[in-house]
Amino acid sequence: MAHDSNGPRSDSAMPLELLRTPPPKERADAARNRAAVLEAAARLFAEHGVEAVSMEQVAAAAGVGKGTLFRRFGDKSGLAAALLDARERVLQEAVMHGPPPLGPGAPADERLAAFLDAYFDYLLEHLALVRMSETATPGARYRIGAYRFWHRHVAILLATAPDPDQAAHALLAPLAADHVAALLPELGEERMRAGLLRLARSAM
Repeated sequence: MAHDSNGPRSDSAMPLELLRTPPPKERADAARNRAAVLEAAARLFAEHGVEAVSMEQVAAAAGVGKGTLFRRFGDKSGLAAALLDARERVLQEAVMHGPPPLGPGAPADERLAAFLDAYFDYLLEHLALVRMSETATPGARYRIGAYRFWHRHVAILLATAPDPDQAAHALLAPLAADHVAALLPELGEERMRAGLLRLARSAM
């Protein structure tokens, strides 16, 4: 069994560093347009809600053409994913290089609990955006690069389970944004958080 800075992994497992989404490389004018679009989208989403804002409204607020916006982001789910990108990188950095127990240096069970807690916080803060990015098309959640990172991290921590890859998918399933949005009003944050930790203990 090989090891990386995040714990044990199989020799065939892709290192977490390779699963991170790198910041986009682009011309200065394109970078300015991107920043203007993301700033406008974040403001409009915060003011009116994600569902109520159209791509046309974002383009107008950012001062770019609709065609430019659609070519760059595809649709509103692509815009949501772009807004989440920087926020995801912060959590990924904490997982890879931050202090324990979220970062390396703590036992696997403590790291798993810390990750679930931190991810749940991130999800609650950005629930509408994550939900849109995960449900744009059937199976979209599992094609997002960030999901592959979270899955690999959890599978590494579950290395002693009979099937770490399957166990990681099973543990991440209750963190699907659509699932959380549907159950949060009924169960509340604390019950859902406690349930995640119980699942983590059983998976270990």
